[in-house]
Order: sequence, then structure tokens, then C-alpha cells
Amino acid sequence: MANAPALTFEQIPHPAPVPGATRAQAIADPGFGTVFTDHMISIDWDEGHNGGKGGWHSAKLCAREPIMLDPAASVLHYAQEIFEGMKAYRREDGTMALFRPDQNARRFNDSARRLAMPELPEDAFIEAVETVVKADRDWFPDVEGGSLYIRPFMFANEHFLGVRPAKKYKFLTILSPAGNYFKSGAPAVSIWVSSDYSRAAPGGTGAAKCGGNYAASLVPQAEAIAKGHDQVVFLDAVERKWIEELGGMNLFFVFDDGSIVTPPLGGTILPGITRDSLLTLAREEGLTVREERYSLDQWREDATSGRLVETMACGTAAVVTPVGRVASRDGEFTIGTGGPGQLTSKLRAKLVGIQRGEVEDTHGWVRTID
Repeated sequence: MANAPALTFEQIPHPAPVPGATRAQAIADPGFGTVFTDHMISIDWDEGHNGGKGGWHSAKLCAREPIMLDPAASVLHYAQEIFEGMKAYRREDGTMALFRPDQNARRFNDSARRLAMPELPEDAFIEAVETVVKADRDWFPDVEGGSLYIRPFMFANEHFLGVRPAKKYKFLTILSPAGNYFKSGAPAVSIWVSSDYSRAAPGGTGAAKCGGNYAASLVPQAEAIAKGHDQVVFLDAVERKWIEELGGMNLFFVFDDGSIVTPPLGGTILPGITRDSLLTLAREEGLTVREERYSLDQWREDATSGRLVETMACGTAAVVTPVGRVASRDGEFTIGTGGPGQLTSKLRAKLVGIQRGEVEDTHGWVRTID
């Protein structure tokens, strides 16, 4: 892939962009994931391209529109599909910026390899994202916690029936103006521990960001909501005792001595970019951070004794969110005061500050869009 020819993005004028007044109304209170901008990026991959060597082609910025799929398209039958979640931020000087997009590009290709899909050169991935953000920057919502949520994704669109990797793929990127992921009002989220379902098993696709992982979480997530909770947390698939992650977020546990534990990566947990950033920021604070297994029983015992003072969930959409209450078939327990803890609030403020240009970026994490 390193020797693949550079892609040139054709920019096709939008025939009927959303009028400014309609756009302003849509982004006044966008919520999360329900409002979409005018444009999208489209790139095709074909095994027969480039003299039969395979390659990406037909890169374009165009109007966001429905996708035409043959009923035998491979993605509909064999689920070759991956995606990423990112955000574009508006900084104090009015410029737009991305947070660690190189890591999203890298993880996207990690997912592609796991699902036998072609890799997209990292520079093409980042250019695709920047191109559509530039085109639709006027969709940025001026609300608390506002951002342009970015969804790059790829799927197999060759039409055939047969269990093998497809020979044709489409990469798309769409944008969604977004406010806060969780509705304001609750000081912390409540979590239900799934006893009957696993998110991922060793050797599976847990470390890939593919739709199947999220589809598998929908029933237990619905169970959690039905019981009055915000999210579901999964245990490991082998011993059914070790905490892994939520349906779409990683977890951190903060103790009274200032140390922090987060479950280790090992193929069943998504390597979150927010997770990795928090590990770095916490260590910069001089805190002891351990990546080690942590059981449900220990979680309950430490919360009850007061040794555990905070639990936080993190991810691109929700950033950093305090966990106040945990429930399972064996009862429930409260973490700390049941609200945001000091370290959770401090790390969130620092991370968000870096993303929005209010705190110095000493790591080169922020990429400003010209």
C-alpha cells in the first residue's frame, strides 16, 4: 500500500444543498447521529484495477445521497464492513481541527486486515476526512459540546454468493452535526452488567471496529435500558468474571491511592483512541496506571469498601463520562458519591481542552484543517 498511487479527489458540485435557514434550524439542537450534512466522500476499490493488481480509484467529494446496492452485494450476506468514529472541532480562532486522525487511519486498516478487506493509505484516509469537513464546515453546531461527528466506513459491494473476500469495496465518509452524546441532567451514567451475552471472544473480531460487534450488543443494551440503565457492560467470554468494556466505550477504575486500572488489550477489547489518550494524560499527572484484569466481584467489593472512588467510561462520542451506579442480577452498588469524581472531571477537562485548543497540545495530537 505504501507504493499505491496518490488519489486525486474530484469535487462534484452539489446540485441542491440545504438552504442556510433550514441548516441553522437543524443544527440548533442536533442531538447525536440524526442530522447529516450536504456532502460525502466516495472512493472505490476493485481487484481488477491497476492492471489486475487491485487498487483505489474514483475518489470524489459529492452530494450525500442513497447508495445503490445489488441484492447480492457481499456486505448484505457476509458482513464485510468496518467503520471509524471521529470528530472535527472548532477552535477559538475559528479554525477546524481533528484529534489524532492518524490513529483512526491506523485502526481503520487494522480492522480492514482482520476482515480481509483492502487497506486505504493513511494519507488518503486523512485527506478524505479533511476534504468533507472543509466542504461542510458551516454545519458545525454552536451548542455545548458541539462537534462534527465523522463517520468513515467501508463495505464490500461485489455482488455474488459465496464465502470468500469480496473483490470490490466502497469507502465513504459522512458527517453528522452533534451535541452531547448523553442527555444532560444525570450526574453520571448507570450501567447494567450483562450475564447472558458476550461482546467478543478470543480470536474473534473484538479489536476490530466492525458493525457485527455492535449488532451483537443491541439485545443486551436494550435489556439495560429496559431495566432503567444507560449502558451495558460485558464480561469476558471465557471465565465470565473479568470486566471488558461497554457496548461502545472503554472503562477506567480510580482508587483511593490515586492509582488507575483499565482492562488490558488482548484482542477482545477495542483499542480506543480516547483510552490511549487518557493513559498518557494520567501518567503525565504522575499517577500509577496499570493495564490489568479487573473482576466484577472486585469492582463490587472495592466500591463497597470505598477503595474504589471513581469509574469512568470513555470513547469518541461520549469523551469521558462518569459511572455512578452498577447493577446486575446479584444486586447493585454505587461508586463514590454516585456522581462525577475529581479525577474524571480533571482528565475530561484537559482532554477536551486539548481538542478545542484551550490547553496546550504537547503531543502533536491536534491536526488543524487549513
